[in-house]
Amino acid sequence: MRIAALFLGIAIGCVLSGSAMAQDNVAEEAAHRAALLAQLPPDAAQRVFGLETTPAPGRAQAIGAYERGCLDGAVELPADGPNWQVMRPSRDRAWGHPVLIAFIERLSAKLAAAAGWPGFLIGDIAQPRGGPMLTGHGSHQIGLDADIWLTPMPNRRLTPAERDEMSATDVVAADGLAVNPAVWNSSYLKMYRAAAREPDVARIFVNPAIKRELCREAGTDRGWLAKIRPWWGHDYHFHMRLACPPGEPQCRDQAPPPAGDGCGKELAWWFTPEALHPPPSHAKPLLVGNLPHACAALAEMPGKSAIRGEAR
Repeated sequence: MRIAALFLGIAIGCVLSGSAMAQDNVAEEAAHRAALLAQLPPDAAQRVFGLETTPAPGRAQAIGAYERGCLDGAVELPADGPNWQVMRPSRDRAWGHPVLIAFIERLSAKLAAAAGWPGFLIGDIAQPRGGPMLTGHGSHQIGLDADIWLTPMPNRRLTPAERDEMSATDVVAADGLAVNPAVWNSSYLKMYRAAAREPDVARIFVNPAIKRELCREAGTDRGWLAKIRPWWGHDYHFHMRLACPPGEPQCRDQAPPPAGDGCGKELAWWFTPEALHPPPSHAKPLLVGNLPHACAALAEMPGKSAIRGEAR
């Protein structure tokens, strides 16, 4: 089946490791990083970009593709805002393209009214210069991807320790075939629908069981479902991806999602044994030379002082 071959051949190992590691606490994250660093060659892009601690000094621009690129001129989402809190701060992955940072701030406020969602708990966005991460993701490389937890923001400020240690809410049943009715409620539908209707949003990656439930609940208003894309993991967060900003020729957009709501044969494949139990991948790590040429130069630039995003 062509769709199966396509999905299973595209960095499945990165996707599966991302679902397993993205919620790791501080000690687990440190252990995974140390083990990987011991194995990677000096010119591995994960090593070069994963150890960067400052943004590059150029003007903001996304360079390359979501799964093979880097980020110039990143800004950092503030740890706290009126409708968001940044999780796993010790990872230093709250950096993004200014367009994405501003969008997160706007959307988090908008969903408080549109979906009754009290606020976002923000997971990984990108590293200070983008690029491949040492743990957790195959994409998130150009500052236009963000993980948003499926845990509503509490009505108090979490401590740094809580943000690094607490687990997110898993809304998928243990067998992976449906959402957990003890957790799922109508606010999730409203949140996904409102986010997918935003013109700047290119895709929202969700667990296949969540896509199935959204298909069931959507009713006759179904156009927004095309942006809701099933992918492995994503049972406790959704992955929001923006389109390339205008005027950035080095940024590589994905093709638009297929026509239709995606609730038919394409979705059914995700519940076959082939999709539910994919084989492990042994893909070689990306080297800096595998990224766009501009990324190698960006990695060698002197750093600049951190530029924090401002709540807007």
